[in-house]
Amino acid sequence: MVVTSTLSAAFAVDEYNPKDTEVWTPTPKEVKPYPFPSDAIVLFDGNNLDQWHGHKGPADWDVHNGITTIKPGATGIATKEKFCDMQLHIEWRTPEKDPERSGQRQGNSGIYIQGKYELQVLDSYQNPTYVNGQAGSIYKQSIPLVNASLPPMQWQTYDVIYKAPRFSDSGELLEKANITVLHNGIVVQNNVEIQGRTQHKGPPYYEAHGCESIYIQNKNIKVSYRNIWARHL
Repeated sequence: MVVTSTLSAAFAVDEYNPKDTEVWTPTPKEVKPYPFPSDAIVLFDGNNLDQWHGHKGPADWDVHNGITTIKPGATGIATKEKFCDMQLHIEWRTPEKDPERSGQRQGNSGIYIQGKYELQVLDSYQNPTYVNGQAGSIYKQSIPLVNASLPPMQWQTYDVIYKAPRFSDSGELLEKANITVLHNGIVVQNNVEIQGRTQHKGPPYYEAHGCESIYIQNKNIKVSYRNIWARHL
């Protein structure tokens, strides 16, 4: 029965003109991919932190040789541009291992999407910790599918596809945020629902908000970043 049905469908296709299923408009916009997408907002190209600010003033992390490095004692930094749905590319490097440190005290930082939902940055190369807090996790929520971490002092990449949560006009949550993350080219979060705002203590929760900044956390550990760009989707 299946074979007969399949053959009948194949013969039926002959009744159609190929042009009947061709779509010519609207034409997708041309985007040049290198060195970064031509429609991207370049957030850090190695020259300065003009696209960022600190908690109460300019971003004051160190910038040297195309790299920005967390300055202990400074604040975290946030983008001046605000984002909802987006594609994000960011490269990061943890410092050399400190024999006096382990777990969450080794190479810790974090990337807060919309300033609220943390994608963990950590030295997770042969450095055990709670698995929903290792590199590639949505902190305290979603364990990465695999550990794709490289050793300290090697550059690593996150490529993120993010869909922001939706709220009603009255502030009711209609749809949770959703995220896909590639760590060093390997999928570690696959179409994952974010359960709410990142909390160090207690469960995550949602509160209504609009487009917000990307925030990079300062845990007073000299994690470095480079080549940061994002695209509105």
